Amino acid sequence: MNRSKHSFFHLLTVSSFVLLSHSVFAAKVTLEPSSWGLEEGKACVDCHAKSSAGLTHQWKNSAHAQANVNCLDCHQAYEDDADAIEHEGSVIATIVSPKDCGRCHTAELKQQQGSVHTKAVSIINNRMPALAEHFGSLSINDAGCAKCHGSKVIVRGDGTLDPSTWPNSGIGRINPDGSKGSCSACHGRHQFSKAQAREPAACTYCHSGPDSPDKSIYETSKHGMMYEAHKADMNMDSDSWVAGKDYSAAPTCVSCHMGAAGKMKSTHDVGMRDSWNLNEAVSTQQYLVIFADGEKRELSSSDPIPRKGESISKMDGTMGKVKAVASPKRRRAAMTKTCLECHSKNFANNAMKQFDEVVKLYNEKYGKPSRDIMQALYAENILTPLPFDEPVEISYWNLWHKGGTRARHGAAMGSPSDTWKGMADVGSLFYGKFLPQVRKVAGAEKGDALIKQYINESEHHQWLNHPAKANPILGYGKGSSNED
Repeated sequence: MNRSKHSFFHLLTVSSFVLLSHSVFAAKVTLEPSSWGLEEGKACVDCHAKSSAGLTHQWKNSAHAQANVNCLDCHQAYEDDADAIEHEGSVIATIVSPKDCGRCHTAELKQQQGSVHTKAVSIINNRMPALAEHFGSLSINDAGCAKCHGSKVIVRGDGTLDPSTWPNSGIGRINPDGSKGSCSACHGRHQFSKAQAREPAACTYCHSGPDSPDKSIYETSKHGMMYEAHKADMNMDSDSWVAGKDYSAAPTCVSCHMGAAGKMKSTHDVGMRDSWNLNEAVSTQQYLVIFADGEKRELSSSDPIPRKGESISKMDGTMGKVKAVASPKRRRAAMTKTCLECHSKNFANNAMKQFDEVVKLYNEKYGKPSRDIMQALYAENILTPLPFDEPVEISYWNLWHKGGTRARHGAAMGSPSDTWKGMADVGSLFYGKFLPQVRKVAGAEKGDALIKQYINESEHHQWLNHPAKANPILGYGKGSSNED
């Protein structure tokens, strides 16, 4: 069987199509502009100015304070809320969820709900539990994985929050009120700064390391170099922050994945412009299905594409009515609009084509052959069902999840060094570990048969059929510097 599942890493929202269903959430205390600045909340500020001076200082320098929104406006709760507690004479909830924020930030909530970020917990549960549990432990999940992906926050019998699930500002956090996500993951509490969320560091806090090596990729790209050189010109505090209007020095992560450009509006659905799935064993171009209730799921371009009004299975297995379907071409066009603020159409299209060619090369040369070999090993019970108990499984995982991710992301973000490093790592693992381990675990006869079927007959691996051919890079043969 194939260890990778269908992921929904690249999700699109079109704000005019999204309808938010409130029925799945618990009711919230009403918050209207006319009621901002609850009198009781002033006591919170006075007390916390002494007990939590830094927190209070952050709030005093926030847009919330300028709009007369105080602690109790955001933290006030009903007595029957799952996480309600009595605190200094007021009923409050420790967690301010996206639904709480959405009482004022309605458009942002509609965009965020159903986005790829809200799926972050299910990605861990469906695809990678063995990685954290087998290579680490539950404590690694609590202090590592869940800090970025989030987890379900558990409320104990006395109303306090289980320390294994809180603190937790993971982007897909499942909150006690049923909502998903954490606004403070990007807009750090209690200042909730726009500028902070627009900084690359807001994203690379999680998008770094082998699982998502985007920090080093961005920093070694031309975009990252220009950002470092021209930070002072980025106008991060601008209310609109439109590329080509409010700034043009360099793009950040937000510029390409969320930001406004030309007539294209900004969005809080960070995956809306991604046409490829780049975090699977084999990349596929992705359609985005938007359901009537605001939920979304991706479908591979090889899957049957539903029509508007049709009922299909949602990500959680329930049925939903299709509101709209966005094609990979449409998603690519949205991403390209940001590029066109600083580049010509030919420049942008050609850069996208170079990226596409790297993805296709990875798929055909390494992704599909290694996947097919692994499927054959599982189908014939040569490998046990237990994940990561055999060396070939670890090599396969690192091949596509580590090196393959770096190569594909490097090409997407314009980092030539990471594109090459990622592909070199893939090749080294593929030829130096994966294929020898296949021969070992399957036996010489069976292993050679699999390699011949999926590797040797491929046009990408014809050099394997010519072992006597000289290779000067290794220091011998024709062209070697050691040649007499």
